[in-house]
Amino acid sequence: MVASGFVHANLPHLAFNALTFWSFGAPLEQRMGSARFVALYFVALLVSDWGTWLKHRGDPNYASLGASGAILGVLFASIVYFPTESLYLMFLPVPIPAPLFAVGYLAYTWYAARTPRGRINHDAHFSGALAGLAFVAATDPGAWRQALALLR
Repeated sequence: MVASGFVHANLPHLAFNALTFWSFGAPLEQRMGSARFVALYFVALLVSDWGTWLKHRGDPNYASLGASGAILGVLFASIVYFPTESLYLMFLPVPIPAPLFAVGYLAYTWYAARTPRGRINHDAHFSGALAGLAFVAATDPGAWRQALALLR
């Protein structure tokens, strides 16, 4: 389950995960500290892989790889710590408020996981994102209170 987080399908897959990790990871690590940041990454990786394993454990032909679940854990934890920031998508160069992105992304990923097309593990994305949110709630509930206060 851990090894799959260090293997990617191709260079664009690796590059997109690396860019997202670099963009959100550096400020988040400064904010929460290195030890908690590493714990967040591995908790999100394990949670996203565990859900995939549970769903597909009876299918010997199913394979999943990549660090996307862990990366989304980092991204969504970052949204809690920096809720007033905006995100930009490569194909849509318009600022999207972080909380709006979070809700939209979770809705899209939930839907995409139930209507599978292609070779993207949307379940891992969804559970990784939720793991990031839950990790912050469990380890720093004050961050959630502050984020909600800023959004009022």
